[in-house]
Amino acid sequence: MCLTDHFWQFLVPGITLGSLYALIAIGYTLVYGVLQLINFAHSEVFMTGGFAGLFITQALVTTGVTPHGAQSVLYTVAGLLGGAFFGAVVAFLLERVAYRPLRRRNAPRLVYLITAIGASLFLFNLAGKLFGRDRTDIPELYHNGVVFTLFGAQVRVQQLVIIGTALAMMVLLDGVVHRTKLGSGIRAVAQDAQTASLMGVNINRVISQTFVIGGLLGGAAGFLFGTYLNVHYQMGFLPGIKAFAAAVLGGIGNIRGAMLGGLLLGIVESLSQSCMSSQWIDVVAFVVLILVLMFRPTGLLGQRLGRAA
Repeated sequence: MCLTDHFWQFLVPGITLGSLYALIAIGYTLVYGVLQLINFAHSEVFMTGGFAGLFITQALVTTGVTPHGAQSVLYTVAGLLGGAFFGAVVAFLLERVAYRPLRRRNAPRLVYLITAIGASLFLFNLAGKLFGRDRTDIPELYHNGVVFTLFGAQVRVQQLVIIGTALAMMVLLDGVVHRTKLGSGIRAVAQDAQTASLMGVNINRVISQTFVIGGLLGGAAGFLFGTYLNVHYQMGFLPGIKAFAAAVLGGIGNIRGAMLGGLLLGIVESLSQSCMSSQWIDVVAFVVLILVLMFRPTGLLGQRLGRAA
């Protein structure tokens, strides 16, 4: 059996990829939770994080020399923080420049959607013009050796860095949303923005903070994705579409659903390679989404952000 023979060899890369999908998907689901908006420009927030991490690590790492020890940790953290920071900046500007004026004018939802697509096209074409249209590898930040084997499958440093970082960020976010005043504000706005406003919640500030949180996660994911593959001005398109699918799969508007959907989508994608050509990966991912939605239209967890606490 193709699946059972190579299960563990494909499971580890699947969890790695799924962790990245989950980080991106959280950005989609957070914004949908508070605005009921599909922010298609979030894929470019992810791309921004990739380029920010690339430029920072290029400035730090000596060409042809692989850092080790404390240097590796320092450079990786610098790239991660840089990616997260610039991702948050772009997400914040998107909210202030593109979406807030629409809210003031009480624009129809269709206008939001068209604006999101327009912002996405503008940002990735701007990146192509400014940074070039060739794929660029992030400098090697550590020796990507085998740390241990799991039922015969090799687990490498890079996979542990990506999975560990993604899990830490998701646990932190879950704590912020469910145990802090900021999280209470986000959940209140997601559940009923008008009532939250009457109770003294600053709606505009909460929405801006929600975009920034999504941008932090998306930008960090962009840097991690760049270390896993490469950086490219269109790097956000396909992962962004799949992360959106993952958010829908888990239950759009539900943070834990986005995490679950991202991990499941990555694992299914990777395991499918054991039985068929890699050219079918994208087809398999979306077939799974369609099948799940046929039997559970609200996704696997099926809750909105405000009702998930």
